Amino acid sequence: MSRAVPRSRKVLALVAGAAALAGPLALAAPATGAEGSATPYTAAPNTPAPDPAAPDPAPNPAPYTVTPLRFTVEAGGRSCAVDADLYRPAGVDAAHPAPAVLATNGFGGGKSDDSTAAIGRAFAERGYVGLVYSGLGFGKSGCLISLDAPETDGRAAARLVDFLAGTRSADDGTRADFVTRDGEGDPRVGMIGGSYGGAVQLAAASVDPRVDALVPLITWNDLAYSLAPNAADRATPGVFKWQWANGFYLIGEGQPLLSPSLDPSRINSLGCLHFVTDACDTIRLLNSGRYPAAATERMLAYARSVSPVSYLDRVTAPTLVVQGQSDSLFTLNEARATYDRLRERGVDTRMIWQSWGHSGGQKAGELDLGDPGASYVGQRVLAWFDRYLRKNPAADTGPAFAWYREGRSGYGTADRVPALSQRLFLSGDGKLVDDRAKVARGSRSYVNWLVPTSHSESSLAGTIGLPDPRPYDTPGTYLGWTSAPLTGPVDLVGAPSATLRVVSPATERVQDSGDAADRLVLFAKLYDVAPDGTRTLVNRLVAPVRVPDVTRPFTVELPGIVHRYETGHRLEFVVAASDTAYSGNRGVKPVTVVSAPESTGTLSLPLVEGRVG
Repeated sequence: MSRAVPRSRKVLALVAGAAALAGPLALAAPATGAEGSATPYTAAPNTPAPDPAAPDPAPNPAPYTVTPLRFTVEAGGRSCAVDADLYRPAGVDAAHPAPAVLATNGFGGGKSDDSTAAIGRAFAERGYVGLVYSGLGFGKSGCLISLDAPETDGRAAARLVDFLAGTRSADDGTRADFVTRDGEGDPRVGMIGGSYGGAVQLAAASVDPRVDALVPLITWNDLAYSLAPNAADRATPGVFKWQWANGFYLIGEGQPLLSPSLDPSRINSLGCLHFVTDACDTIRLLNSGRYPAAATERMLAYARSVSPVSYLDRVTAPTLVVQGQSDSLFTLNEARATYDRLRERGVDTRMIWQSWGHSGGQKAGELDLGDPGASYVGQRVLAWFDRYLRKNPAADTGPAFAWYREGRSGYGTADRVPALSQRLFLSGDGKLVDDRAKVARGSRSYVNWLVPTSHSESSLAGTIGLPDPRPYDTPGTYLGWTSAPLTGPVDLVGAPSATLRVVSPATERVQDSGDAADRLVLFAKLYDVAPDGTRTLVNRLVAPVRVPDVTRPFTVELPGIVHRYETGHRLEFVVAASDTAYSGNRGVKPVTVVSAPESTGTLSLPLVEGRVG
């Protein structure tokens, strides 16, 4: 993507690619991997891949019927039609009930997407009643897109739980008297799905305690952080992730192209086409490039109100969180925030970091929801539902934390997420050193241009399979600190953290203007530098920062990563002035970083093997 192309033309160029996102959002991937030992902070020993000849948990898929249903539900103060398919295994009736699995689509999809329908089929084959539906505003379901708001999308899901409980019927009179119950009006029901179909599970569980188990995949914790992340201070407006946000906005507003016969309830007459007004106001503010305090506070408050961060304290259902290492839309940090909060409250919560996410990254042997028994993650999902829906006390729900290991057999496992365990120092000569005494005195500077000069990714490329230029940084517009060649392999599992202090007089003069857009923007990231000098930006991830106050030190939480630095490679920490996937600085703001042994920036790493230096 050319650095000189105006953003308006870039947004228009997303339209063609955005339509491809309306299909399944990477919910099916190849499969393999087996669980290792649950030793804290230690990668699991090598374990063989599942034997292709081994019996599947459902070796002889049970026959089932599929019945299209329509429900009229009250949600968010409106009457909404919900289009659903009921998957009923043969032999399941009032005398022989079965637990249920409820699922809906990713953003832009519907109940008939390959990945969404695969959930209904796969679990019906395993004896579960499946109810798969198109989310509000998608497929043939009515009402506006409300971003999985608990009082709208969550309440709509709760009305479907009523159906599974046998306390309400579908519009044609169909009733379900064949779902296992824990009490009068309380069906045994779990939920599974990815991205938009992941957050709705937490929204539903926050308003309906009857939901018994959740498996949210590749979803968000805080949309304010997802769409405009600030890795230094979540109270300060972040840096607009314009490619991802506008791609999904175009999908929503382009619904007539995807669903030509729209329910009138899906049309917003208040200046928006298909989103609730607050959602449109949010994207317009972010695209404006100006963030006055009052408007920005309203935007942040709205984005968080439709996010799990605002209602997790009401969720009690056991939750298996699955997130993708290759995901710049919803990073591993989002899953970690959800995982930590639920565990703090005593909710049984486990977390898996698989390879694939919204940015692609599918690896052979990973989760395929159409055949969950063939992969490590799928086996964990089946065990989760076996334990909480079939109430099998012998079902092994696995370790607290597991992560995919590139090029190595099996998943690494631990009883908790690894902590930061080694601190490195930013030396004035551009070196990354392991001892403060090795820091050389010096200052180094960069200056931003009025167009982006660094590239991490073209955000839609990984999702829709388009080529993407290698990441780059233009000399003079970034600073890098590089370690010595490693004497042994180093494994990082988790979110590195950096402490920085920058000097930017041009920013000091304007940062208290009342418009957050006048504050300094920068991007922190980690490269893997091979012996031949080839630089690899780990999973193309960056940490966008809008510096709260350039006169004070600040701490940056980088995106969570799982990465092995091989012997002879070097680790490079970079601070860049811009990034093509994000909005940048308003105006030219030169930056200087000063280093001295008694006062310098640091980089802390969550290591599970090896040391740097």
